[in-house]
Amino acid sequence: MSKLRGRRILVTGGSGFLGREVVETLKEYQPSAIMRPRKAEYDLREADQVRRLFRDLSPEVVIHLAAMVGGIGANRANPGRYFYDNAVMGLHLMEEARLVGVEKFIGLGTICSYPKVTPIPFHESNLWNGYPEETNAPYGLAKKMMLVQAQAYRQQYDFNAISLLSVNLYGPGDNFNPENSHVIPALIRKVIEARNAGAPHIEVWGTGTASREFLYVKDAAVALALASDRYDKPEPVNIGSGMEIRIRELVGLICELCGFKGEVKWDHTKPDGQPRRCLDVSRALEEFGFVATTPFREGLGETIRWYESASSSR
Repeated sequence: MSKLRGRRILVTGGSGFLGREVVETLKEYQPSAIMRPRKAEYDLREADQVRRLFRDLSPEVVIHLAAMVGGIGANRANPGRYFYDNAVMGLHLMEEARLVGVEKFIGLGTICSYPKVTPIPFHESNLWNGYPEETNAPYGLAKKMMLVQAQAYRQQYDFNAISLLSVNLYGPGDNFNPENSHVIPALIRKVIEARNAGAPHIEVWGTGTASREFLYVKDAAVALALASDRYDKPEPVNIGSGMEIRIRELVGLICELCGFKGEVKWDHTKPDGQPRRCLDVSRALEEFGFVATTPFREGLGETIRWYESASSSR
């Protein structure tokens, strides 16, 4: 029987891109309640408000998804904010969860915590072998501290906190704001706007040689739910698809699926970010049976169709 059955589950960021899918997936596990408070109700950066949240909602399981996130440009523009907001949310939430006797805490970390140069595929044992890529190091390190906190609390207080390390997500409902979106939604918007305007070319940051791994948001939700139900160990677990694609190939595929036939110009003055990203996802399969099932081309097509539909209805 599911360990989540009959439990009161708090999902921070539960109304966000990933959070919405996680909440829907969790319903299959028959919890007694799924709570997803909004920032306007409880600011997770403030200890007294986090304390009030636990007092008001009395969760038994906490899934911490709330985060301050963005692409390379947003990370470069807001390193202090991205470090502080992400670090302090984790600190307050886990401490208050421990103090009130929460049964389990699930913290979602990031592939950005890995060293800039890491053997491919990234294995969890490589996590401490160097400093993260500079453009998103403050964000990656803030999330990494949540892993340290989880392991320290387990050691001293026997607190059941687990840590997951996710690749970049994509899918319907993603953030397409060019100011702070990740690479896939940013490229989809750029390409569709250029196509609709009849533009002869688009401009893309970097050289196109860097690689990335992406995970469809519905697959990520399945992984979160499985780990919440089945995994209770201190070691972090990679959550990804195990698929690597170069940015140049990604741009070409998006142009093809969007029907844009113009030229792609690469701005070599802009950073590529981390040279390569691809996770070893064997631990997730071994420990709680997760494997991504959505083919990348199919997921990308769904994302593009969702964005075009959402844009036309505005």
